[in-house]
Amino acid sequence: MLAQQLVNGILLGATYALFALGFTLMFGVLRVINLVYGFYFTAGAFVALWLTQAGFPLVLALPAAAVGAGAIAVVLDAVLLTRLRRTKADELSSLMVTLGAVLALYAGMAAWLGPDIRRLRPGLVGSGALDLWGLRVTVAQLLILAASGVLVGALLWLVRGTRLGLAIRAMAEKPDAAALMGINTAGLAATVSFISGALAGAGGVLIGLNFNAIHPYMGEQMMLRGFVVVIVGGLGDIFGALLAGLLLGVVEVLTAGYLASGLKEAVGFAILVAVLWTRPAGLFGRTDVRRA
Repeated sequence: MLAQQLVNGILLGATYALFALGFTLMFGVLRVINLVYGFYFTAGAFVALWLTQAGFPLVLALPAAAVGAGAIAVVLDAVLLTRLRRTKADELSSLMVTLGAVLALYAGMAAWLGPDIRRLRPGLVGSGALDLWGLRVTVAQLLILAASGVLVGALLWLVRGTRLGLAIRAMAEKPDAAALMGINTAGLAATVSFISGALAGAGGVLIGLNFNAIHPYMGEQMMLRGFVVVIVGGLGDIFGALLAGLLLGVVEVLTAGYLASGLKEAVGFAILVAVLWTRPAGLFGRTDVRRA
């Protein structure tokens, strides 16, 4: 049923959008391509797994996992990228540094925890389903949609409706001018890293809940989709990432439902290539015009 597939796609796309929002915020403000971002996703999922196994309810495990992933992001950003920002290194430098770091982190986590898939404990979320106008929606899906909506709404309010958001937007536009106006750019970079890492960690929990599969390399797989969403939506464009995430979720579900499940990644990357050929700035991005 097409309507059911569209609902499933929107629910999946909401999680993709949540993951990609932190990635695009990090790039838009800090101007770094941080491949370690996928590790924050994995870290958040494992923190929630351990907390729920210890008996904590999901309503406490989810924010705790987000905070834990955010704290990890602050530490790794300080270790890996602070010096690059001070020397104003180009984006390729951050790409190479974080590529090496994330490979080491994934290998270390796999050696420590093993590569096996882990499951959230049974009964963590109700197994029932609601019948809404002939559409079947599980309790887990409703929780994922609600959590994604709250986090996305909170991010948009923070960026558009607070003084902190004004400082973030100023730093994204002109970091040197922002520093001259008295903005603590080093502290703001740490804040942005924390917010981005928290969004990635929350996304890891929700994806782990959706598929009930948590393993050390899950962030690596999600980063591939994150690149599709961020590039299709437009680098640094929050609203573009939100819409592109929903689009990718719908496309993947429709492809798996009507063609073959093995083709869903291929269709996503076909969209990426088509967008890069026709609109290099993304579907919702704007190309800067330079005049002599």
